[in-house]
Amino acid sequence: MDEADSREDELQRFEGGRDIRDRASAFASRVVRFCDHLQRNGGVGRLMVPQLVNCSTSVAGMLEEARAAESRRDFVSKCCISLKECREAYGRLRIVETCRIEPVDEARALCVEAGELVAIISAIVRNTKRNSGLPAQGGSRSRIPKSRIPNS
Repeated sequence: MDEADSREDELQRFEGGRDIRDRASAFASRVVRFCDHLQRNGGVGRLMVPQLVNCSTSVAGMLEEARAAESRRDFVSKCCISLKECREAYGRLRIVETCRIEPVDEARALCVEAGELVAIISAIVRNTKRNSGLPAQGGSRSRIPKSRIPNS
């Protein structure tokens, strides 16, 4: 079975309402195995391993925490953190792919999966905010006036 068939089988397992937490966990596991390969190969890829493992495993961890949220606002907050971590993983994987650090095919596949997770988690946050009447952006956080930001 080639990698494309394996990827198709994996996507089919998540169809039909398969839980996003399971998909994020599978993504994190794939990234950990990918990083193990990067670590063994050495070179500059080895330097990216700690941050890539941290952000990719945080996606699944924060989604698990969101499941136990104490309120809708808490749920959205945890999902937003997961989304930020997923975006970070996507960005780092794109760098690995662009630099053609082996295995490039797996980096590309992980990049695609991270992008899909970003889209899904974004939709969860957007829909939860809309259905709960929460503000679409930010919320009630105090904002620092631009005049107080150096070099603004």
